[in-house]
Amino acid sequence: MINKRPSLLILFGSLVFLAASFLFTLIVHLFIFSLNNLTIILIPLISGGFAYLIFYFLLKQFISTRLSQIYNSIQLSQNTNAISNNSIDTLMDKAEIEVAKWKNDRNFEITRLKEQEQFRREFLGNLAHELKTPVFSIQGYIVTLLEGGLEDKKINRSFLERAEKATDRMASILDDLDQITKLEVDELKNEIRSFDIIEVIKETFESLEILAKSKDYKLTFAKEYSPIYVMADRTKIGQVFSNLLGNALAYGIEKGTCTITLTQIEEFIEIEVSDDGPGIDQEHHNRLFERFYRVEKSRNRHEGGSGLGLAIVKHIIESHGHTIYLKSEFGVGTTFYFNLKKSAVSGPVSSRGIPLN
Repeated sequence: MINKRPSLLILFGSLVFLAASFLFTLIVHLFIFSLNNLTIILIPLISGGFAYLIFYFLLKQFISTRLSQIYNSIQLSQNTNAISNNSIDTLMDKAEIEVAKWKNDRNFEITRLKEQEQFRREFLGNLAHELKTPVFSIQGYIVTLLEGGLEDKKINRSFLERAEKATDRMASILDDLDQITKLEVDELKNEIRSFDIIEVIKETFESLEILAKSKDYKLTFAKEYSPIYVMADRTKIGQVFSNLLGNALAYGIEKGTCTITLTQIEEFIEIEVSDDGPGIDQEHHNRLFERFYRVEKSRNRHEGGSGLGLAIVKHIIESHGHTIYLKSEFGVGTTFYFNLKKSAVSGPVSSRGIPLN
């Protein structure tokens, strides 16, 4: 307890000094010259009191100065007057709390920096891997053409078409990367207006119809919906559905189904995009929206597009002031759900709020 309370340490030292003074006064009284009883008591008390005050203020001044230097060295802002006005015990208690808090903050910052460094390494590795596949393909096609394939009509056109697909894939990756970068720095402003979200979903169904038929895959609503108007950026929300449904098709099972459910909850519309695919293990949930993150590292890169789809979806939904959530169980299926604000009008409006009908 004494070690934790400097004032008690000073008091203990002063009591020792008082006892020594009393012993010295008693020796003087007995062997040198006689003192009255009051003097024998007052001299030790006064000397002990002075010793306590001197030690207390000298130690407080020392601790205050050193604490100010420590606070400055670890960049903790403290009021100098507040330090001087506090008791020595309060100074030490606050110092312990502040240093412990600073230590925890630094540990958290170090952990966060390590995570960012790990993410940076993984991101660069994934980006290199994503680009390496089409680049090597193009390189192989060009070498084959230069080594004689260019003169073979059966080969040259086929290889040029394959090289074109590889360049399209590279362009898609770079376009998505450019878009997500702009979304992160808020360069792509939302054009919020009222629109029918049912119409947007139907347009997405139509755009994916050929791919869905090739896998005998069904894109459908949970039930028949009349027009539902929301306030959002129509183009970006269309991209959200395109990415989510595209993922369901790319990773879903043959003859599978992806169902969209819309529910009004107060002034919001909750949208659920559910599939009956292979599902996702819980360990992957927290990282699923990272750039290029893939649940199966061995999965062929051509199956999942640019690898940025879910990251773009996350940024678009968050730019609307909402959050996208994930429910998934391995072997059962996956559901993504998010909210959009319901429109106050029952029809489309321009960016200035003027009805378009």
